[in-house]
Amino acid sequence: MNKNCIYLCALCLLSVLCVGCSHIDDDERLIYVKPTSVGRNVLIEDFTGQNCLNCPTATQTIVELQEAYGDGSVVAVAIHSGDFGYMRGDRNRPYPLTTELGDSYFRHWGLSAQPIGMINRRSPSDYGDWRTQVHEELGKMARANIVTQTKYDEESRTADITVRVTATDGTLDGKLQLWLTEDSIVGGQRMPDGTWNNEYLHRHVFRDAVNGAWGTDIHLAEGETLEESFTYTLAEDKEWVARHMDVVAFVATERGVEQVELMPMLHAPADE
Repeated sequence: MNKNCIYLCALCLLSVLCVGCSHIDDDERLIYVKPTSVGRNVLIEDFTGQNCLNCPTATQTIVELQEAYGDGSVVAVAIHSGDFGYMRGDRNRPYPLTTELGDSYFRHWGLSAQPIGMINRRSPSDYGDWRTQVHEELGKMARANIVTQTKYDEESRTADITVRVTATDGTLDGKLQLWLTEDSIVGGQRMPDGTWNNEYLHRHVFRDAVNGAWGTDIHLAEGETLEESFTYTLAEDKEWVARHMDVVAFVATERGVEQVELMPMLHAPADE
C-alpha cells in the first residue's frame, strides 16, 4: 500500500471518530416551535328581553356587524333576562325565552338596564359602542385555538360534542364554556314604537349551558392541547328545533374571552 492510500485511510478514520464523539446538549436537541397564531373572534353577550323597547335596535346592530364580518367572526348570544324578560311588573310570569340561568348571568354581572351587552367580556356597554369595540377585538390575535365537532342523533335528540383547545400564546388559565343557542324563533317582541309584534324573528337565543353555569376549568401551558367530550339531550317538552341550533364554545379568563367558535348542532347534507 503506498503512502497516499495510508494517509487517506487515516484521514477517513479520524473523521469517523470525530463524528462519533461529538456531543449535543439536551437543550439543543429539541427546538421549540411556537403554535400558529389565529385571529380572534368576538363574543357578544346581548342581554335582552321581549318587553324591551330598544332591544330590536340592538339586535339590528348585531345583524349589521355579522353582515360586515361574518357570523363566525362575530358570535352573538341573546340572553333573555332581567325585568324586560318578564310580564309587566310580574316577576312570576317570565316570557318564553327567559331562562333562570340567563337571569343569573344578568345578576352576576350587576346589570340593571337593557339592552346592554359585553364584547368579549369587556365592561358592559351600550349597543352604540359595539361597532367600535368589535372592530378593536377583531384586530387582536387569539390566545387559544378552538376546534369543535358535533354529532347529532335525531331519534334520541342527543348531541355528542367534542372540543379541542390549544394554548397559542402563553399560559391559558380559565374556563371552557359551551352554550346552546337557537335561531329563527318566531315570537312576541315589544318594538321601538311601543307596539307588540307577535311575528318577530328572534335570533341566536340562549337556551342552556352544556357543561355547567360557568364551564369547565382549563389550565394549559403554551402549546398544550386539551380535548373534552360532552353529551347533551334536548328535552322533548322544550320543542327546540335542532336544525336551528348552534354550539357556542369559548374560553374565558380574567382577561376576558380569549376565543369563541360557533358550530351548528346539526350539519346539513352535502348536497344542500
